[in-house]
Amino acid sequence: MKLLLVEDEPKVASFVKKGFENEGYEIEVAYDGRVGLSLAQKQPYDLVILDVNLPYVNGFELCKIIKEQAPQQPVLMLTAMDSLDDKVTGFESGADDYLVKPFEFKELLLRARVLTRRHADGAAVKQVLRIADLELNLDSKAVTRAGQRVELTTKEYALLEYLLLNRGKIISRVDIAEKVWELNFDTNTNVIDVYVSYLRKKLDKGYAVKLIHTVVGMGYVLREG
Repeated sequence: MKLLLVEDEPKVASFVKKGFENEGYEIEVAYDGRVGLSLAQKQPYDLVILDVNLPYVNGFELCKIIKEQAPQQPVLMLTAMDSLDDKVTGFESGADDYLVKPFEFKELLLRARVLTRRHADGAAVKQVLRIADLELNLDSKAVTRAGQRVELTTKEYALLEYLLLNRGKIISRVDIAEKVWELNFDTNTNVIDVYVSYLRKKLDKGYAVKLIHTVVGMGYVLREG
């Protein structure tokens, strides 16, 4: 089992990490919301545990983003914010459970076991990235638009996955070169533009709502309209 803990208090993070490691879990720790989001976007976890008062991106917003991009990702809020309104906000952000600090590790472990078991039992659970009527299934690697299967090459798929993970954000050619091609960007090549063109033909051609947009001088962005 692999967990992600996003917690800015070193003592709490160390306590939780040690407890889970003693129980045989593998656990990664991020100390701010920005790093936590980056890790959560790179791979699915059996459980994500979030504090609320985090630097850069607070736990409620982080939970919302994670759930938008991977609806079946289990998330547990672990926070000192204990009012009913706080709990409502947490669950409305998509949290599957909400545990208030201070807490007993045994209770956290029990709740984690319930959530991870529920996740594991849902073998049909799909990790799906989506925007508008476009869906990418991270498990089966299937891509559909308006319910119609879209056949992509390995590189086209990797490029689309990266755009979906960063939907709404302007992604530079340098970012794409480093993250998708794992190469230093060569300004003399148009390979990225060519692959974006391939994706456009397969994903946008024939559809009224265009998803892949060029931002002149900056890069590309995946968004509706």
